[in-house]
Amino acid sequence: MAAGYADILRAPHAARLLTGTLVGRLPNATGHIAIVLFIRAEGGSYTLAGALAAVYGLATALGQPLLGRAVDLYGQPRVQLPAAVVSALGMALFAVAGTGPLPLAYAAVTIAGLFTPPLEGGLRALWPSVLGRQEQVHRAYAMDAVAQEVMFTVGPLLVTLLVALWSPAAALLVINAVGVLGALSVVMSAPSRSWRSAPREAHWLGALRSPGLLALLGALFFVGLALGSITVAGVAYADDHGRASVYGWLMAALGLGALIGGTAYGARQWAGAPERRLRILVALLAAGYLPLVLTPGVVAMTALSALAGVFLAPAIACAFIVVDRHAPRGTVTEAFSWLVTTFGVGAAVGTAVAGPVVEIGGTAWSFAVAGAAGCAALLVLTATQRVLAVPGRSKDIAGSAPASSENDRNGAAQPGFSSGREA
Repeated sequence: MAAGYADILRAPHAARLLTGTLVGRLPNATGHIAIVLFIRAEGGSYTLAGALAAVYGLATALGQPLLGRAVDLYGQPRVQLPAAVVSALGMALFAVAGTGPLPLAYAAVTIAGLFTPPLEGGLRALWPSVLGRQEQVHRAYAMDAVAQEVMFTVGPLLVTLLVALWSPAAALLVINAVGVLGALSVVMSAPSRSWRSAPREAHWLGALRSPGLLALLGALFFVGLALGSITVAGVAYADDHGRASVYGWLMAALGLGALIGGTAYGARQWAGAPERRLRILVALLAAGYLPLVLTPGVVAMTALSALAGVFLAPAIACAFIVVDRHAPRGTVTEAFSWLVTTFGVGAAVGTAVAGPVVEIGGTAWSFAVAGAAGCAALLVLTATQRVLAVPGRSKDIAGSAPASSENDRNGAAQPGFSSGREA
């Protein structure tokens, strides 16, 4: 397992691209946490904190597919870096202006979210040209999910550390400045500068004309909702126990669980249709969220949070392959950006719902939102399994397209599968 990941990282540019993408995505990964902590420090309510975090998430959700389509059309450097700079300036405005003029606060977080660069989708578009072999691309997806969970483990701790050492406003400024440096590292690399999308059929729906992709996104919306609700529920739990640091430990435990699960998942090659495997993983993910409603003591709750995260990274890694199998040709960055958008919308709804739920029903009920959302995701996958069972077909034999081409759907073809490319 470790040797397989090491082989990937030894490929030219791979370590730089992975690290730069993770660092560049740090502002978005910690944005909801930083906003909630900032608003609470300013004396704002849970409802206001949830509303601003929701606006940020919705703006990100809107901007990702639009910027992703722009990347497919114009290349990565011309879109990613300018977007990262504008997003950072929006969050800086929010940190400086505070909550005094609320319209300005809402406008600032809207700008920050709307211009969040689609680095996640951009990295997955680059893996085939960087790695060259399909089995390495598959493992890179798992490694990507694992590394992502490292970021989600370290990110909350970094935000709470910055808050403790300086202030919530300083945390917002530092995190976003670091994010710009990450985006700069990616777009200055040779693979990013030379990458071009495959020719695409002109269609106003773009990647969304795929029924299978729509079904997948519908399910992942509820996974995002669960994660968004946990963001607010975790803050409420920490407040109940009188220690702000408890929140960082809960979020870090959630990420650590996903890190462990993702590492184990990437240790082997999986046989069978990924759509069926995704249903099983989401069922296990939902089962992990349900015990959080018990809200036991801090030690036990931290352990439950780690358990709740175990199947998150495997589900995400499997979803990457499903996206590849169903996305129309020439929409690779846009399709992955829709995945980010789905999580963003779901997380925004989750934060918006969990805030009032905390104030009306208490902390346990806000964690119940996550459990219900996990079950809803499983229901969507079950109801649409016939649609998901028919990925886009290609005239080529599975795996016959060169791995360096974006046309082969990022090397998503597995033995016995179609490449997911439209004829």
